Parts: sequence; structure tokens; C-alpha cells
Amino acid sequence: PPAMPPPPGPPARGSLSLHRAYLRSPLGLLRLGQLALGAAFWVTVAAHKYEGAAHFALFAAVLVWLLTLALFGLSLLGRWMLVPWLGSRWLLTNLVHDLALGVGLYAAATGIMGYKARQKSYCNLPGYSQHCLYSAYLSASICGGITACLYLFSGLYCLSRRCRDERDII
Repeated sequence: PPAMPPPPGPPARGSLSLHRAYLRSPLGLLRLGQLALGAAFWVTVAAHKYEGAAHFALFAAVLVWLLTLALFGLSLLGRWMLVPWLGSRWLLTNLVHDLALGVGLYAAATGIMGYKARQKSYCNLPGYSQHCLYSAYLSASICGGITACLYLFSGLYCLSRRCRDERDII
């Protein structure tokens, strides 16, 4: 008997390629800055002894950083439509992420680290021989403040696109 052809397989999804227009867009560049400074924030906090409210600051920074990494990866690959319900509202998803999570949590984390730096400011005196966390807390606070500003800028960028009735992130 003649050989039967194999049943058709699932439709091909296409090859993965970088969405270069996104990488060169203002949102793509802001995302790179957010990822770099966000990593600097949480690595600085995690690399030093921390206690109390710094646990929340570290949790907030890592949570927002991971969500930003996911948004950046999906946008860079052009695969946001794979995310159920949010994929069809990708501009709004980026807007809410940036303004609510990014600005809100990084502003709180920056305030916490600034407060902790002020508490440790006594050990910044010349001749103080004990281990001092002032510079670590201060540098984390500065990174967090700049990162919160980057999230504000990207949120305003998404908001301006949304107000012009544009539906795409670039």
C-alpha cells in the first residue's frame, strides 16, 4: 500500500529575531538604563549588611527589576502578544508598570535607603575605625533616585503615546 503522508504539524511561529526599532526607541533606551541602574541599586544593597526596612527596599528593587527584564525581553523579541490579556494592551501595561510599580516602589526604596544613610552619617567622620555602611546606603539611594526618574520618563513617554491614540510602544 502507498505510504500515507504524515499529519500536518502545528503552525510555525517564525524565527526569533531582535526588534531593532524597539532597541533604538526612547523606551528601549530607557529600559536599558532602568535595568543597569536597578541592578546597581539591588547589588549595592545585597552586597552589604542590611537590616530592617532595607529588606523591603531590596525586595521592591528586585521585583521591579525582574518585571522590567521581562517587559524588555518580550518587547525586544516582539513577542508581547504571547502574554494573555496584557499582550493586546501592551502600551497600557508598560504605562502602569512604569508609573505605578517603577516610580512608586523605587521612590519608596530610595526614601528608605536615604533614611538609612542619614542614620549612618556619623560613621563618615575621619578616624572612625568601624565598618561603615554610609557610602553603600548613599550610593544605593542615588541609584534608586535616578532609576525612579527613568521610570517616570518612560511612563510619561508611554502616556504621551497613549494620549495621541497610538497603540504601539514605538
